[in-house]
Amino acid sequence: MAIAPELEWLGRPEVSLPHPEITYIGCARCGTQIAGLDGRYACAGCGWVNDWSEGHSPLPETDRPA
Repeated sequence: MAIAPELEWLGRPEVSLPHPEITYIGCARCGTQIAGLDGRYACAGCGWVNDWSEGHSPLPETDRPA
């Protein structure tokens, strides 16, 4: 069964990125257990965030100019 031409997607193919891992840590400021993605955290209780460079993997790059 063929796909109708108007239903075909003509954009560039999506890049397959690895799925982020949900990780947990005690907040460095207030001790609340918080969840993050790949070692990057933000506490909703007190506002603490860890630096992006402390994550478990590099952040994905973008094709947009800086």
